[in-house]
Amino acid sequence: MTDPIPSATEFSVLSPQSWILLFILAAYVAVASLFAIRTPPWQAPDEPAHYNYAAQVARMGCCPVIEVGDWDSAYLDQLKSARFAPDLLGRLDTIQYEDHQPPLYYLLQSLVYNVTSGSLVAMRLFSALLGVGTILCTYAIARLLLPERPPVALGAAALVAFLPQHIAVLASVNNDALAGLVIGLTLWLTVLYLRGTDTINRFPTPFVLGVVVGVGLLTKVSTLFLVGVVAVAIVLQWWRQKPLPPTAFASPYTERGSKTNRYPSLYTLLHRLLIFALPALVLSGAWWLHNIGLYGFPDVFGLRRHDVVVADQARMADLIAQVGLGGYLSRALETTFNSFWGQFGWMALPLPGWLYPIFLALLVAGGSGLILTPPPNRIRVPVYGEGESWRRDGWIVLALAAALAVMAYLYYNTVFLQLQGRYLFSGIIPFAVGVALGVDRWRSRLLGRMRAAQWLTPALFLLLVPLDIYLILRVIEPLLRP
Repeated sequence: MTDPIPSATEFSVLSPQSWILLFILAAYVAVASLFAIRTPPWQAPDEPAHYNYAAQVARMGCCPVIEVGDWDSAYLDQLKSARFAPDLLGRLDTIQYEDHQPPLYYLLQSLVYNVTSGSLVAMRLFSALLGVGTILCTYAIARLLLPERPPVALGAAALVAFLPQHIAVLASVNNDALAGLVIGLTLWLTVLYLRGTDTINRFPTPFVLGVVVGVGLLTKVSTLFLVGVVAVAIVLQWWRQKPLPPTAFASPYTERGSKTNRYPSLYTLLHRLLIFALPALVLSGAWWLHNIGLYGFPDVFGLRRHDVVVADQARMADLIAQVGLGGYLSRALETTFNSFWGQFGWMALPLPGWLYPIFLALLVAGGSGLILTPPPNRIRVPVYGEGESWRRDGWIVLALAAALAVMAYLYYNTVFLQLQGRYLFSGIIPFAVGVALGVDRWRSRLLGRMRAAQWLTPALFLLLVPLDIYLILRVIEPLLRP
């Protein structure tokens, strides 16, 4: 079955949710611009190294090579302790430890660099603009999976847009902005495919997904989990299909003497996986061969060379040796939670302490709403092959994306001590949809189905807008200024 991509008519400009979505986007652009302009220079994690990568591409072409000397921890510590005082910036261009990263984001930023003569603010604004796409993807995914609950889609979009740490990252020079957009686009196209959209502009949807995932692999290694997410979605969609006619390609699943195949042929599954994998491999393979030529096999991502260059970076084992396993786990949980919601600069400036309990309450409300308060009118979950069972597969895909994001974060911290919640943002879309749905379930339980009350869900998350403005004007700018 081929289903068209939802058209603009499905989101009428006269509907309340359309106006609220437009407000979310306009407010995001305004607040993200404020962060880009008012955050003191270089006071975003790894921003000098990301900026210098783009500058090297603009001046000398693609692509730089990570080398010993690109990481100078003593100089970085000096800069951070002095809040990047102007008189210490003479060697700022030597900070180049992100040179192993895939090149796509920096190729785009090199154009901004050349047009604006290297304006840091302009490059930050370009990153912030990419965040608009991530917000729209969040809204579209939630609308597909929960068409009867438009406030959930709006709440999820607002949470992605205005979560303090996320907007701070999006408004900095960092390839996470483009990676987040690719992740959002991939998840949206995957849910469309599960719904039955077999082609997009006459191209098979698995092929289009392969192209988008390949673009992700040219953006950041953290998008690698999308390969597994899409592959699982292809298997789920294949498994759920209706029986084929007797003329269908014979397979191991054909029952002897039957007039139909019980399931689509294994050939069909392999074909779909192949047309997904081929464009992804073609796009990313050229970069991987480039890395093998520079750093040797099997360092296809350049990560082994990176680990050599940053050899004196803090390690998990060192902290466990100092405080014990229990102390490490306690610190890891607290630091990860705090920095997920907001810990600015180079982890030097946490949120005001009274905010973390509020965010914890929001998280508990969202999680408990998912677990303890099923919808008042439960809809029977259809068996495979019936009705809209594809939505169950959509939730499986979102849950898998969130789980893989968490696993990647844990794996990275088995070696280096990188307890920064922003590394979990590759799973921010399923996180936001889940929290918004949980909160909306509590809202429907406590306030019933009053028409006006449903808009309290997005209104709750829109309270982050004045908080963000307060943070950038009263906390981040004055306290991180040299």
